[in-house]
Amino acid sequence: MNSVYDVMQLLKRFGIFVYTKDRIADLEMMQDEIRELYRMQMIEVKDFQLAILLLRQEQSKLKK
Repeated sequence: MNSVYDVMQLLKRFGIFVYTKDRIADLEMMQDEIRELYRMQMIEVKDFQLAILLLRQEQSKLKK
């Protein structure tokens, strides 16, 4: 996983599509979905950590 697009593709594998026209809200919602997938043990720790990191980095870029 190298980008937010890759995180979106991971979510898509589980039938999760996030698009609200508000990029920051989308990133927050994606974080919630990733956390839920991890909590239900549907994704590995490595994927969870990397996805959260990528989403937080993107949020940080947008908030500047």
